[in-house]
Amino acid sequence: MPRASTRPWPPFPAGSSELPRASSATNAALLFDFGGTLDADGLAWKERFARLFAEEGAGVSPDRFDPVFYAADDALVGTVSETLSFHDTVHQVAGGVAKALRPGDPMIAGRVAGRFLTEALAAIEANRPLLERFSERYRLGIVSNFYGNLSTVCDNAELTRLFSVIVDSARVGLSKPDPRIFFQAVHELGIEPADTVFVGDSLARDMAGARAAGMRHVWLTPDPARQGLPCCPGDRVIRSLRELEGLLP
Repeated sequence: MPRASTRPWPPFPAGSSELPRASSATNAALLFDFGGTLDADGLAWKERFARLFAEEGAGVSPDRFDPVFYAADDALVGTVSETLSFHDTVHQVAGGVAKALRPGDPMIAGRVAGRFLTEALAAIEANRPLLERFSERYRLGIVSNFYGNLSTVCDNAELTRLFSVIVDSARVGLSKPDPRIFFQAVHELGIEPADTVFVGDSLARDMAGARAAGMRHVWLTPDPARQGLPCCPGDRVIRSLRELEGLLP
């Protein structure tokens, strides 16, 4: 597999948004995170679940919610069947959170999960035409810290045919920001990191990991002022995945 660069990876050159050294769609790649990127415009699952539980009357402070969510999230990593559906995955996460926050309300998990799925699938549908267009010009891939069933989730969302590679952290035993999980994707594509752009919503996992792997990277965040500065000077920042089309040839 390719080795990580030992120097800071340069940002997009000023006034340029071209994929580096890519001469055709067959040797240029776009890699995406899944949760918070393809199924929302820069909002991670934790933030979306927190909002939905609050709207259902179970709002708590981040200090209380975050460890509850992470416990429910971690409980699924590597323990679920690779055929577990998107529907059941979301319901299991919601159920784990609800058990800690509202043990006396057996219905809240279903309400939250249903709303989460409706919003996520609507976002995927909104992004589908963009992904269709990108698939005609680039090799597409997904690199995600997930539970072991990302391929099934992508099948359920009717995304699989658009992506040449889907790398699930629980299946390969590597997690972002480890650059080796990014190398796994480009190795399977037969494309160099230098000919790849990664798009994700997490500075700590997506941007830092892509940088370490020698990939250019685009940060997706609805509120960059609140989230902080990009990891590299000159990095491109988008508020919606649809803005990506204006950055790339």
